[in-house]
Amino acid sequence: MAQAVHEALGFVETQGLVAALEAADAMLKSAQVSLMGIERTDAAMMTVQVSGETAAVQAAVDAGTAAAKRIGHVVSSHVIARPTREVWNMQQSEASSSRSTSNLAVENMTVHELRALARTRENLPIQGREIARANKQQLLDAIRDSK
Repeated sequence: MAQAVHEALGFVETQGLVAALEAADAMLKSAQVSLMGIERTDAAMMTVQVSGETAAVQAAVDAGTAAAKRIGHVVSSHVIARPTREVWNMQQSEASSSRSTSNLAVENMTVHELRALARTRENLPIQGREIARANKQQLLDAIRDSK
């Protein structure tokens, strides 16, 4: 039998980036979880991935699903409690490879999508009205500087 990991994995799949960002924001605010990434899975399909204690991940997925439903369409959501080591490692490697391609994804975002993303970042060098007034290049530079 494969060894299980003591943390859980949580997923919320949405149509569109704005719903995914809303889900991620709600997930991180509602429970003590770590954001593993937001992955574009199809043309407009985005999957928000979190990890943490099982109860916290379940609460985060519930909150993220509810938040995303208010402004967009949720395709599915799921929690994997105590995944096997193989599933955990597979998810970790996919999350790290999606982070390496995230610069290209950010480059292709609209100004509206970049502003929504910027508002979810805590350590961004610009805040509030500065985000609202920033052009695409300023937003891209600020997002790159915060990594």
